Amino acid sequence: MSSSSKASERILSLLDENSFVEVGALVTARATSFNLTPEQTPSDGVVTGYGTIDGNLVFVYSQDSSVLGGSIGEMHAKKIADLYDLAVRTGAPVIGLLDSTGLRLQEGTDALNAFGTIYAKQAKASGVIPQITGVFGTCGGGLALVAGMSDFTFIAEDAKLFVNSPNAIDGNKNKDTAASSFKAESGAADAVASEEEVLGKIRTLVSLLPSNNEDEAVSECTDDLNRACTAIAANAEDASAAVRDLADNYEFFETKADFAKDMITGFIRLNGSTVGVVANAQTKLSTNGCRKAARFVNFCDAFEIPVVTYTNADGFASTEDEEKTVARAAAQLAGAFAGATVPKLNVVVNAIGSAYAVMNAKALGADITIALPETKIGIMEGRFAAQILGKDGDDKAALAKEYDELQNSSASAAARGYVDQISEAADVRKYVIGALEMLYTKREDSAFIKKHGTV
Repeated sequence: MSSSSKASERILSLLDENSFVEVGALVTARATSFNLTPEQTPSDGVVTGYGTIDGNLVFVYSQDSSVLGGSIGEMHAKKIADLYDLAVRTGAPVIGLLDSTGLRLQEGTDALNAFGTIYAKQAKASGVIPQITGVFGTCGGGLALVAGMSDFTFIAEDAKLFVNSPNAIDGNKNKDTAASSFKAESGAADAVASEEEVLGKIRTLVSLLPSNNEDEAVSECTDDLNRACTAIAANAEDASAAVRDLADNYEFFETKADFAKDMITGFIRLNGSTVGVVANAQTKLSTNGCRKAARFVNFCDAFEIPVVTYTNADGFASTEDEEKTVARAAAQLAGAFAGATVPKLNVVVNAIGSAYAVMNAKALGADITIALPETKIGIMEGRFAAQILGKDGDDKAALAKEYDELQNSSASAAARGYVDQISEAADVRKYVIGALEMLYTKREDSAFIKKHGTV
């Protein structure tokens, strides 16, 4: 390896032992302005190569902050771009370990063009191979876009991620907008952890994901396929517990856990196969929750990962700020589900109003919808409908009960074909696994000729 720098140590900690092969170790900067010499830029500030994680091929680059602050110049970017070309040709993920002061001032427009070169490679690789970023040290300016264009981003606790430094933001006096916690809460990061834990999370995620958009992510299942699920019945409002209860060995890799907490997204395994999960942690859908889920569904669809939803929704968040943006965000979520051609299953606990319609409803293309016996599915709850439909002197309680039975019950929805199966909570796991096995050979082609949607 080119050096014993922190950049190299991170790679060795991330990859399987003795698996890393460095490429481009002899590359140095071509620029000579401002007294810049090749001796100052070993590997031009970035270690690049390939290795394995749990035996799976990955490509990795790690910026070396000990070399001109890990700054990005022409040859630094060329090494990363060449690595992307190799990764796309071989169908393997790219992992970037960022630790850089940003553009290399000595190289001027060459450095500026270098950023664009990396962005272009990321854009072309998007949806073809997974892109994962770990942020260490400083990640500022245009480099923050590299993290933003990645599929998943993890930040070390003491790292900084920013486009504009906190002291350059008008009116900002006290808030550290570059702090890892701020970025996690704003959705720019999937998790904040110690440096060692960040590398561990990346390893775990790689083991869950397919290597490319034509691969599968399957491992041996050691859990009972018919194991009873008790969490939904015990507490239908605890979506996280319900997801873990559904998963093989109760293991759930949550993404963006600190952002838009009304919506839960992440990966589980079912009978050994990786499945994406979207679940309502709160019954009111928010703008950020819809956006978070929509991007996650799009990722799963790009990489042929089935999606299971846990629907417990009865409306949209109702504040002045939400009213400005929630319609557009909910439309994006509806568009993501409608456009996804992967197997889609919906486990419905509660579904009232139009919020249900955007949560992987039958009309949006859910292949199988499973409801619990006590599930309510309808326009509005009977107690509200009774106030509208009832006349003076009517028994509103009786009318509400009748309305719930005729219009809001899982049985009434099943009678109309909107629910495929009514299951006791304890049996949900085995029925979901069975449905996914049935949908394994699902094929769905659009009848329309179009470049892409615009929702």
